[in-house]
Amino acid sequence: MGTGRVFLIQLLNIAGLGPIFGALAGAMWGPAVFLWITFGTVFAGGVHDFISGLLSERNDGASISEIVGKYLGDTMRHIMRGFSVILLILVGVAFTTGPAGLLTKITTQSFNFWLVVLLIYYFIATFLPIDKVIGKLYPFFGFCLIFMAVGVGTMLFAKGYTIPEISFTNMHPKGTPIWPIMFITVACGAISGFHSTQSPLMARCIKSERECHKIFYGAMVCEGIIALIWAAAGTTFYDGTQGLAKAFVTYKGAGGVVYDICSGLMGTVGTIIAMIGVIACPVSSADTAFRSARYTICDWFKIDQHTVASRLKLSIPIIAVGGILTQVDVTILWRYFSWTNQTLAVFVLWAGAMYLLANKGNYVIALVPGTFMSAVSCTYILMAKEGLGLSTSIAYPAGIAVAVIANILFWKRAKKVERGEIDLADKPVEG
Repeated sequence: MGTGRVFLIQLLNIAGLGPIFGALAGAMWGPAVFLWITFGTVFAGGVHDFISGLLSERNDGASISEIVGKYLGDTMRHIMRGFSVILLILVGVAFTTGPAGLLTKITTQSFNFWLVVLLIYYFIATFLPIDKVIGKLYPFFGFCLIFMAVGVGTMLFAKGYTIPEISFTNMHPKGTPIWPIMFITVACGAISGFHSTQSPLMARCIKSERECHKIFYGAMVCEGIIALIWAAAGTTFYDGTQGLAKAFVTYKGAGGVVYDICSGLMGTVGTIIAMIGVIACPVSSADTAFRSARYTICDWFKIDQHTVASRLKLSIPIIAVGGILTQVDVTILWRYFSWTNQTLAVFVLWAGAMYLLANKGNYVIALVPGTFMSAVSCTYILMAKEGLGLSTSIAYPAGIAVAVIANILFWKRAKKVERGEIDLADKPVEG
C-alpha cells in the first residue's frame, strides 16, 4: 500500500478511542496533563512506536513478542506471547461493548444485536487479508477522527474559550495523585504498549524501511496532537475539572462527554461526525486487535496462514472468546487493560534499548523512558485498588526499586552482548 494510506491506517490502528477518552480522563488532573502528553509523545511514545515498527520490519514483520524475545531472552518471549494475546483480546472486548452501547441508544435494536453485528465484522476483518477490508475502510475512518479533532480545536479558539496555563498542580476533584495514576490513565496520546502490537501489521505493508520514521513516529505525534486537543476541550468546555467530573456522571462516561462537546462546539454537523467518530474509532481498534492476536498466535505456534482453513482455525476461537468476554463488566476489564497496556510498553522500550546498544546506536533514547515507565507501571499496580492496594509509603519506593533492578538486569545482559556471548546484530528473528 502507498505511504499515505499506510500512515492513515497506522494512525487509526493506534488511536481509536485512546487519545479521546484517555485525554478527557487525564484532563481531570488539570493542565498537568498537557505536559505528560507532550513530553510522553516526543520522548517515550514516539520512540516506542518507531522502534517497534523498525524492529518488526527488520525482522520480517515478526510480532512484538518475538522481537522482545530476541533481544531480552526466551523467558521474556514466553511472557510476552501470552501477555500480548491477553491484552489484544481485552482491547477487542473493551472496544466492542462501547460502540454497541452507543448504537443501542440511537437505534431500536438491542445491545446483543449490535454485539453480534460487530463480532461478525471483526471476524471478516480478522479473516481476510488486510487490504481487502481494513485498507478500504480506514482512510474514511481516519478522516472522521482527524476532522473531529480539528473541528473541536478550531471552535475552542473561535468561540473564545480560555485554555488554562500549564502547571503541574494536581486539580483532580478527588485528589487522586498524579504519580503514577495519570501516567497510566493517559496511555494512547503519550505512550501505549498496544501500539507495538499494531506496528507489525503496517511493517508488513510498507514499501521501504525509510518510511518507518514518518509512519510510526509520525502517527504517534499526530495522536499526541489529537490528545492535546481533547485534553484542552476537557479542561475548558466545562469550566474546570469539577465541571468535567460532573459531566462524566451526567453523560454516563467519556462517550457521552465527547458527544456533548462536539454538539456544543460544532452543532448538527459536529454531532453527526461525532457519532461516526465515536463509533468508528473503537471499532477500528477492536478489529485490528483481534487480527493482531491471530498474528501473535501464528508466530508463537508457527502456524501457516496461507490457506483458508488455517485462518479459520484461529479466527473463529479468537472471536468466540471475545464474544464471551463481552458479557463481563467492561469497567473491570478496562482497569486491567490500562495497566497491561503500559507494562507492555515497558518491555518494548527495554528491547529497543538492547537492540540499539547491540548495534552501536543511541540506546539512551529508549533506556530513559523504559526506566521511567518501569517505575510507573510497578508503582501503579502496587497502590491501585485493582492491584495490591498498598500505601504510597510502600508503593513509591518499591516502584523506584523495580526500575533500578530492571537497569541492573539490562546491563547484565548487555555485558554478555559486548563479550559476544549473545549475538544481537541485525538479522531476522530465527524460527
